Amino acid sequence: MLREAAALLTRRATASMDEIAKAAGIGRATLHRHFAGRDALVRALEDLGIQQFGQALDAARIEEGDAAGAVRRLIDEAEPVAGMLAFLFTENQLYENGTNEGWNRLDARVQELFRRGQEEGSFRLDLTPAWLTEALYGLIGTGAWAVQDRRVAAKDMPRMVAELLLGGAERRTDTERRMKR
Repeated sequence: MLREAAALLTRRATASMDEIAKAAGIGRATLHRHFAGRDALVRALEDLGIQQFGQALDAARIEEGDAAGAVRRLIDEAEPVAGMLAFLFTENQLYENGTNEGWNRLDARVQELFRRGQEEGSFRLDLTPAWLTEALYGLIGTGAWAVQDRRVAAKDMPRMVAELLLGGAERRTDTERRMKR
């Protein structure tokens, strides 16, 4: 039921509870027995999104190898849940009473990855790990919407996100910067 709700809401964020019930193949009363309202449903989707993104972080083995390679693996692993993440990132009610501690734990892991990349000399020092983390999330969400709208092929999205993020995050020497102008 949650997966069907997520699938619909990633396409139509304003879908009603009736529309969500229909998409899940259940009656509205059944949906309301599980979730008292949209807020409860969105909170359950948030928990699912945290779980799925945590699994993507684990599968990407972000603690292994060089940081840029780990970021690429993370983007690849996050692609299947990118639509859900895009919906959750823009669902304002999730942030009205502070951020869910689950997101904070995931953010800390991603920020540590970017911090490690800075220490390795791979990523720019003028962009904070927190900013790079937010940029990653934004690009994953935007990539999901571009795939949904068929402006980008699903198979190309992870590469395009990685190239744009890493191309902007990589440290360059003054000579390299002058040559790119």
